[in-house]
Amino acid sequence: MSSSPGRSRLHADRVTVGYGATPVVHDLTLDVPDGRVTTIVGPNGCGKSTLLRTLARLLRPTSGEVVLDGRPIRSIGTREIATRLALLPQSPVAPEGLLVRDLVGRGRHPHQRWFSQWSPADEEVVESALAMTDTGALRDRPLEQLSGGQRQRAWIAMTLAQDTDLMLLDEPTTYLDLAHQVEVLDLVTRLNRERGRTVALVLHDLNLAARYSDVIVVMKHGRVVTQGSPTEVFAAPLLAEVFGLAADVLTDPRTGLPIVVPTSSATRPPGRPGPPQHPHEQGELTHVSHH
Repeated sequence: MSSSPGRSRLHADRVTVGYGATPVVHDLTLDVPDGRVTTIVGPNGCGKSTLLRTLARLLRPTSGEVVLDGRPIRSIGTREIATRLALLPQSPVAPEGLLVRDLVGRGRHPHQRWFSQWSPADEEVVESALAMTDTGALRDRPLEQLSGGQRQRAWIAMTLAQDTDLMLLDEPTTYLDLAHQVEVLDLVTRLNRERGRTVALVLHDLNLAARYSDVIVVMKHGRVVTQGSPTEVFAAPLLAEVFGLAADVLTDPRTGLPIVVPTSSATRPPGRPGPPQHPHEQGELTHVSHH
């Protein structure tokens, strides 16, 4: 189903949302570009995960609207949403002893009805998801016996088995070492480039975000500060303003993409000022990446 002219299939329109009476996201408007990889970055506690959960209808805004395929998402049933949009939450949990093939098979549940049987079509989708994520050889192994990267690929396979065009991934590289982070993000890129999936994800590592994203959305205090391509967005003044981070932004000679190189008072040239600090941020330590 197509979205309204000039709008993406999934967008938030002046959304305010929080937990209890405390707003976390404030009057935020955002389009998730169709067929692109969009990465949301920002300091801890700025509302990135809250925004992603709101886009997936796990949280309901106190004002504003999330729209999916031209309809308010609150008016769409849970099962129907799950056939159009898949969310992989941060640090997902599965029952002990669950096998990889059973986990991936759970991705087919939204497409089934109480009177339907497991079909050859379901089996084909699951096999395709296992192949795409290189987890076929792990199908009979319990999740808890897998490495971090293998486990994350199995969860992504389950998300793939939902067979949706829209995928929301909340910090899919958290707790993974660098090799496994690259492994997971290479997979995300393949899903986008080869399968046409629209992907929105939250990342902490700015250099990985620059390498793997078409669009960067920068958030602070529950609002979008700026968005654009990695080259347009990542600049030393913005990193100082949003993250309180002194950094040089260099250009990768191989890719032409920006590379963020943090500096410190110990390495900063004499006379070069540090990043500005606001009163409420005194004593708060924010890093480019947090795993």
